[in-house]
Amino acid sequence: GEQCEDVHIVNELSVPILAMGMQHAVISASPQGILVSNLEASARIKPYVDQLPDQIMFAKKSWGDFRILDVAPHATTVKISMRPGAHMSYHAHHARNEIWTVLEGRGVAIVDGHAQPVQTGDVISIPCGAKHTMLADREAPLTLMEMQLGEDIAVNDKTKYEMPTAASAEE
Repeated sequence: GEQCEDVHIVNELSVPILAMGMQHAVISASPQGILVSNLEASARIKPYVDQLPDQIMFAKKSWGDFRILDVAPHATTVKISMRPGAHMSYHAHHARNEIWTVLEGRGVAIVDGHAQPVQTGDVISIPCGAKHTMLADREAPLTLMEMQLGEDIAVNDKTKYEMPTAASAEE
């Protein structure tokens, strides 16, 4: 930045960080939070970081990535981006319902073994306990908005199952 001296910036976000007139500082931005600190004080930040919730706000997966947009007491909003031809694991949640809205692209949703083609604008409701997955079209990425609704939304509320075969998913 302009007229900065001994300023260290780490940016994991997709928006720029601008610093002006700063001296001896650390600026770190990630999906988990933003730190702005005097260089000497940054060494004392660990106890404060340890008190922050462990909520992961962004993660890369084998099928693409997700970003948590909002967390409320009984609802979490997640933007999911899937690579062409990728699929999520076939899984179920025991403490939450999910609603998928297709924002862009095409694919196939499988809920309790029933395959349903989806495209931009489609909405899929997944009741608590239902096995489900999404398969992105091979030609283009697939973007979903996922609403997680329930009393106890937790990252470990997931049971994985064997992926249904194409024939059994269409029955």
